[in-house]
Amino acid sequence: MQLVDIGANLTHESFRHDFDAVLERAWAHGVVQMIVTGASHSGSDHALELARAHPGKLFATAGVHPHHAVDYNDLTDTHLRVLANHAQVRAVGETGLDYNRNYSPREVQLQVFERQLQIAADVGKPLFLHQRDAHHDFLALLKRYRDKVPAAVVHCFTDTREALHDYLALDCHIGITGWICDERRGTHLREFVREIPADRLLIETDAPYLLPRSVRPQPSHRRNEPMYLKHICEEIARDRGESADVTAANSTAAAQAFFGL
Repeated sequence: MQLVDIGANLTHESFRHDFDAVLERAWAHGVVQMIVTGASHSGSDHALELARAHPGKLFATAGVHPHHAVDYNDLTDTHLRVLANHAQVRAVGETGLDYNRNYSPREVQLQVFERQLQIAADVGKPLFLHQRDAHHDFLALLKRYRDKVPAAVVHCFTDTREALHDYLALDCHIGITGWICDERRGTHLREFVREIPADRLLIETDAPYLLPRSVRPQPSHRRNEPMYLKHICEEIARDRGESADVTAANSTAAAQAFFGL
């Protein structure tokens, strides 16, 4: 079984003390490639640095998460455009809207999201997208740019069946995380994850966040890491009514096609 983790926040400080060991555990559990998420000006720089240090295995995205939209300015925009043109940077993002936390004002989030949509359109790279409690505004803006970019993935999808089909209608890919393993919040995903076409289902850990609650034994530190992607794949496979090998093969092929790996 070979897997691609399409969303790992490996720039997070919790990985600094054992980064190499985290990678070794991932490789040992079948994760052959990872996309390191860039979610801020400095974080996108760091993601690219990691990708350069591990050619062929780590790749990066470059973007500013909606939580950090208030920090976005013309200098950030110019910098992201430079990063997005690097070969190791395979998508623009993480970008989108988050009305759950509203760490940045909604009007600022909308402006910054549109600026990054334009970057993706200008450089011709896919979008790595975040949406939480903002489906209506997110969909409306995405529709204006969807035909200007080669591909888009709604990462860490946690929304409704209706939202899922809105994104599928725009030919978006869908990223599923260990959220599906959470009996408190993710049960609804189990009901319709089989409705995602095999060639548009991508899997991810979103490490160090969203440790699958069904992992046994649970690590005492509660940190998620890419090695648990295999567990997530097995859970998704069960809900899709197929073998884990089939889910792994299809999601890996889809990820490699999406990011040009």
